[in-house]
Amino acid sequence: MNTSEKPTTRMSDTKPSLRHYIDLGPVFGYFFRKADPNAKPNFNLRSMHIINKISMGMFLIGLIMFIIKLAMR
Repeated sequence: MNTSEKPTTRMSDTKPSLRHYIDLGPVFGYFFRKADPNAKPNFNLRSMHIINKISMGMFLIGLIMFIIKLAMR
């Protein structure tokens, strides 16, 4: 192997668009998904999902308020 050759580390030459970085589809999919009918009910798992939904909702509300504050300047 020639030492002057550099191995390429990029996966692709295309640059992701801005839409790729602000895609909120998976977040809203988490909020509005249906419960698995085959899953065994578990209080710990249910409470963890409720806490996650509350924290993500509070984060989104804070982010929206932050953007509105910046826009009002």
